[in-house]
Amino acid sequence: MADRNRTPARRSPRPGRRTAPLALVCVLLAAGCSGGDTRAAQSGPRPARPSAARAAGPGLPGMPPLVDTRDLYAADRPNRLAPQVRDFPSRVYVPNTGSDSVSVIDPKTYKVIETIPVGVQPQHVVPSWDLKTLWVNNNRGHDLTPIDPATGKAGKPVKVHDPYNLYFTPNGKYAIVMASMDRQLVFRDPHTMAIRKTLPVSCGGVNHADFSPDGRYFIVSCEFSGELLKVDTEKMKVIGQEKLPFEGAMPQDVKISPNGRTWYIADMMADGVWVLDGDRFTTPRLLPTGKGTHGLYVSRDSKKMYISNRGEGSISLLDFATGDLVGKWHIPGGGSPDMGGVSADGKVLWLSGRYNSEVYALDTRTGRTLAKIPVGQGPHGLAVYPQPGRYSLGHTGIFR
Repeated sequence: MADRNRTPARRSPRPGRRTAPLALVCVLLAAGCSGGDTRAAQSGPRPARPSAARAAGPGLPGMPPLVDTRDLYAADRPNRLAPQVRDFPSRVYVPNTGSDSVSVIDPKTYKVIETIPVGVQPQHVVPSWDLKTLWVNNNRGHDLTPIDPATGKAGKPVKVHDPYNLYFTPNGKYAIVMASMDRQLVFRDPHTMAIRKTLPVSCGGVNHADFSPDGRYFIVSCEFSGELLKVDTEKMKVIGQEKLPFEGAMPQDVKISPNGRTWYIADMMADGVWVLDGDRFTTPRLLPTGKGTHGLYVSRDSKKMYISNRGEGSISLLDFATGDLVGKWHIPGGGSPDMGGVSADGKVLWLSGRYNSEVYALDTRTGRTLAKIPVGQGPHGLAVYPQPGRYSLGHTGIFR
């Protein structure tokens, strides 16, 4: 989530109506944004369960064909590392927004083994499409710091304006910078980061995204205005825009289901995930999960999704087959679980503790907290690397 604090007014529930904040004050600070202090559930008719994935149509030109049209994450099975990353040391890279650094954790010892100075206000560590580079998004420094995951060494920063988040088209043709404050999606060369096209948008705070099974469109969350965008990948054009049906909505992470039929969008103010039909782009329904819902991560067997609830120090578990919540893990002593990823073997979920200057490691079988690791100030979009998959779509690691 963004680097801005928000302090919403208390919401008073009214019987029979969804609750909504009376006022919302967005304060732009480097410390990070905080969720509301009450929760509201958006009710509505529950759609039928998603059926098996449709036969995949022609994909985005140049996009590698799916390994399994019934499971977008079939290439992400435990330890199925691509040849170019097999010799990379296993590390957890943690961008500290308040310390202008990246903490490097050895996942075997749960200890920080190095601290890399980077630019101003690093938000996310993003694997490149070809898996060879990690890009540190220095949001207020207006540059990207490349890290060689083979050596752990940082290279010369590349000037890029307002790089809050970073994605790659499924064919590897473009990098897409989520220029949150600039209100732009900037399509760039994936290696040099030279601008190829700038797409202005009318919503506020573009930040997270995911791509359709055929790669022909992607869904973007706009946190400041509580909206969603649907963007044609090849035409680089907005083809849909809608306001979420919740006053003060602040959508965050976006993730598509393994069968490619359902989209989930975390919302830190609505305290749940929006469930969306991306093809039809109709009004989504809200599934309440916990206070300050934030990050979304898929298990290595494609059966569950881990949902971090930053405002209450918990992780909810969603079953993809049923669309239902099937459990919740609480971090002992509390915490602020934000963004992260799953270990290559699928046994550990790694999440940054945004407001606690720490990182959490959780056992994916039991939910037990294995470690709380002190890092710098404001840890945000950490990347577990390497991970299984053939190529990266960006963020902290969306692999297919």
